[in-house]
Amino acid sequence: MKFRILTVGLAATTALTLILAGCSSAAPAPTSSSNEGVTLKYWASNQGASLQDDANILRPELDKFKKRTGITVELDVVPWSDLTNNTLAAAVSGQGPDVLNIGNTNAVTFQSTGAFYPFDSAALDILGGKDRFIASSFATGGAKGQIPTSIPLYSQVYGLFYNIQMFKDAGLTPPTTWEELVQTAKAFTKPAENKYGIVIPGGTVNASMHFSYILGAQNGGSPFDANGKPTFTSDGMVAGVMQYVNLLSKDHVVNPSAVQYTDYTQPAGDFARGNVAMYMAQTTSRNVLTKNGMDASAYGVVPIPAPAGGKNISSFVGGTNISIFKNSKHISAALEFVKFMTSDEEQEILNRAYTALPVVNGVQATAFADQPAQLATWSQILTKQAIPMALVPGVQAFQANVGGAVVALIAKAATGAAISKDDVRSALQGAQDKMGATG
Repeated sequence: MKFRILTVGLAATTALTLILAGCSSAAPAPTSSSNEGVTLKYWASNQGASLQDDANILRPELDKFKKRTGITVELDVVPWSDLTNNTLAAAVSGQGPDVLNIGNTNAVTFQSTGAFYPFDSAALDILGGKDRFIASSFATGGAKGQIPTSIPLYSQVYGLFYNIQMFKDAGLTPPTTWEELVQTAKAFTKPAENKYGIVIPGGTVNASMHFSYILGAQNGGSPFDANGKPTFTSDGMVAGVMQYVNLLSKDHVVNPSAVQYTDYTQPAGDFARGNVAMYMAQTTSRNVLTKNGMDASAYGVVPIPAPAGGKNISSFVGGTNISIFKNSKHISAALEFVKFMTSDEEQEILNRAYTALPVVNGVQATAFADQPAQLATWSQILTKQAIPMALVPGVQAFQANVGGAVVALIAKAATGAAISKDDVRSALQGAQDKMGATG
């Protein structure tokens, strides 16, 4: 099994410029010949607790697919930290896989390159039709009004995990406002005992963007206006970032060492060990917590609360989509593989394994069958308290620039430095200035 981390010499933004300059929009039609004997290359994103965990989950399903179709799937599991740059570099060089996973927040960025196969009505008919898919998930496949170039595969949203026993021992209930969250976190914070109220992945760029987007929306902000132009320094966005950074800089309810957490497994470990009482994370974190020895019965989940008077938003519609490179020589086989991965059978199997939410109508979220209260919470968030990520090409640059700016603010706060609203606005202005033509 290969876990490939491709070394790329191009920054994502440079790669994007080259792709836009060099790719045509025409897509080859799928062939009608037999696909038996074809080998597909598939880049799978790291959805599990480790790269090996993904291999263990996916390999039996890929073997099943080969037995049914005669198509071999060569699997590479790629860490999220490398997937975006690797994908853009592959689109420039033409030396990429046939099929790959993408974060749905990058779907419009990748669509704008012209390097990905458009799922037109004929392709969707092969998959069983557009209406098979949950509407909010399907809408992440590309810009509004355009033919999608990705299909939803796994869906997830953010929630606030809390340690049931710690809350019980303290006589506390889960917070329903952000102000309550801060006060509750203070009650659990005892630095001398290495105990803190909440943990954040302080060094993780994409998570920092996610929380900026969610908390900014709670405060009435948006990173882009109706024309797709960046509005990073709007009052709502500044307030949302301030809300997040204050957990460390003002409220002191986060361990400063969280600045070193550059992936999702590290804060999950702190939560699983009982070093923190609360943890903001996505649906799939159940799998990581289980790998860290924490049973699902040991924690509860509630929506991430908004400030008093803020908007009732606790997540965006997150998840993983699946795409086909347009230059693949095996479009027909690739479509057959996408059909397999989004079939009712595989949706049930894979989303259970990854503790994600199925993206097709009628498939039950069996990963949470043993915790009906958690399932009800996730369903509530997805249907009532989640908004789409900004469907504009600049969203990938938003992730890199705002995410990076917030990581820098967290790092500064970890040194004990005070972070003011002016500091936040200046950092967001710097991020906006970097957008250039992408804004």
